[in-house]
Order: sequence, then C-alpha cells, then structure tokens
Amino acid sequence: MMKGITKWIILAAILLFCIPVTSAFSVSSVTIDPTGSLTPGTPVMVTYKIGFQASAGETFPSSSELQMITDLEKPKWTWTLVLDGVEMPRPQAGGRMLSLSGFELSYPSDRDESISVTLEGTAPAVTTTSDKTIIKLQEVDTHNNIIESSKVDRTAKVINTAEVSSAITAKRTDLQTYRTHIDEKAAIGIDTSTAELKYSDASAKIDAAAALPSSQYETAQTYLKTVQDLITDGEKSLDKAWAENEVLNAQTPITNVDTVIAWFKGNTSTANNAELPPIIAKREIAVSYISTANDEITNGNYAQARSKAQEAFTKGNESYTDALALKKKVTSGFDIGGMIGGILKSGVLIIAAVVIVVVLIAVGVVIYRKRSRWDELG
Repeated sequence: MMKGITKWIILAAILLFCIPVTSAFSVSSVTIDPTGSLTPGTPVMVTYKIGFQASAGETFPSSSELQMITDLEKPKWTWTLVLDGVEMPRPQAGGRMLSLSGFELSYPSDRDESISVTLEGTAPAVTTTSDKTIIKLQEVDTHNNIIESSKVDRTAKVINTAEVSSAITAKRTDLQTYRTHIDEKAAIGIDTSTAELKYSDASAKIDAAAALPSSQYETAQTYLKTVQDLITDGEKSLDKAWAENEVLNAQTPITNVDTVIAWFKGNTSTANNAELPPIIAKREIAVSYISTANDEITNGNYAQARSKAQEAFTKGNESYTDALALKKKVTSGFDIGGMIGGILKSGVLIIAAVVIVVVLIAVGVVIYRKRSRWDELG
C-alpha cells in the first residue's frame, strides 16, 4: 500500500516539474534617456513599470525573487509599490542589482499590484565598443533557477570614442590609397569616370561619419561600411577599365594589318602571294586572343583579360610587321645590281660588247673609205 502511495507521489512530482512555468510579471512603458549609443560617463535615466499576473492565489510567487540588474555605473534605484492605486514609495537603493523578495511582493490575487521604477546611472567605461545591459529583469525560483520566460533585457551600445576616430582615420587612409590608384590609371589613358564618382561618394560619407555625434555610432559605422563598399567597387571599376583599355590597344595592330591585307587582296598580282597566308594566320590568332579577353572581362576576371589582351597585341604586331615587310618587298621595283650580276653571269654583256666593237669597226671603215675618196677627187 505504501509503495503505491509513494509511486503516485513521485509521479505527481514529475508532472509538476513538467508543467511549464510562466512569467509572474510583465514590463511596460520602458524609456531610456538618452536613446541610441552612449559614451562612457554619459548620465542615463531609465523608467519602467512592472505589472503582476495573479496565479495560484497570489500576485507573485512568495518563494521567488524578482531581480533587476544593470551595467550602469553608480546605479541608483528609486521604486514605488502601487497597491490598489495607492503609491507606497520604498527606500532608494544602490548597487548593480536590486532584488525584491517574493515575501515583499506577494499579495492575494484579488489585489491590483504594480511597481514603478526609476534607475539612474552613468554609461560604463569600455576598452572596445560593445553592448551593455541598461536594464534586465528576471524571476528566480527557490533553487536560484532563472525563469527564462520572465527575462526582459534592454541593452545599448557603449562606444570607445578613440575606436571611432581610429576607424575614420583608417578609412581616410584607404581613400587616399584609392585616390593614388585613380591617378595612376588616368595617367595611362584609362577611363576613370566611374571610379571618380565612387571616390566622391566615399569622401562625402567619411565626412558625414566624422560629423555625427557619439550617440549615432551605428549610423557612423554604417557610413564607414558604405565607404569600404564604394572603394571596393571603385577598385573593380578601375580594374575593368584597365582591361578594356588593354583590349582596345590590342585591336590597333590588327586594324593596321587588315589594311595591308586588303591591299594585297585588292591587287591581282599580289592576291595569291604565297607569303600572305602565314601573316593572315597570325592575325587570326590575335583576334581569338581578343575574344578570350572580352569573355574574361564579362566574367570579372580582369587580370586574365589583360594578359590575353597583351598576347593579342604581341601576335597582332607580329602579323603587321610581317605584312609591311612583304609589301615593301613586292613594291620595291627592279634590283639594278641584281640585273647586272645576272647579265654578267649569263655572258650577255660580253656578247653585247663584241657587237658594239664590230659595229664601231664597220662605221670606222665606212668613214675611212669616204675620206679616201674625197682625197682622190680633191
């Protein structure tokens, strides 16, 4: 019989622990002055109201404890119990935590109970910008377990002003480096118009961040993040413009060789020159490199695009140089020295000389005879 009773007691205890515990209080009308981010030493005032939900015949569990916690320095708690509309001020308290026992807060469930609280303190010192608890409320049971459903937490970012100044200075340095990159690209004829717009926007955002009060730390950080995004995008635009410029330069020797090839094709005597196909083949390779470079630009691979464009320029220039040499060879005219050498080699000059000598002798004989006849007549 006793075993059965014990079994039921244990089962009841297990079921009791399985029942979810709900919050016995609620918090409303929370105000924190000033709002936004804080700098160390800034005076802070917090006000709020606590209401109680009656349960199990009492307004707040008599075995629990209501804890109010803050990270503010020099905290001062001023609170008033309001029972059935009657205000009953309580002594002011200090310390990072104000604990109110269930014995003090527990009233019959038919009573209307609430608490008005004012907390004053200063924002704590921080080595790095971080979130600090301005006010946290929680219910703790007899075993010192926190009733999670009861937790109410309000935080604020407390900033290290030196950290903000350092971040702004760092971004100004980054912007100056970016300025140098823009000037370097402009000096070699690259279109920097998009990069210039990004630079102007980034500079304005840095100035705006520097002008903000410390309470707008999050806004300043957002501006500085935007600055970094603008610089990153601007560097990409410079890289892209550089790649596009390299492709444009690589097109020049190809355009030039096309003009020479057109000259060859336009003349019947040179259209089928046996030395022309290798020149055209080099030209086609250069064109294929440019096509690859454009694909790399589309894919955002600007370094690879520049490399291919440079290969295209080299191959196109080879084709153009070869084409000019061939054109000069074809249009240089007769080679007088070569002709003389050929004549000498073939013996034609010797034959011509003999003929000339014979002609001269014949002419001399004729002249001699005429003179002899004139002498006889004379």
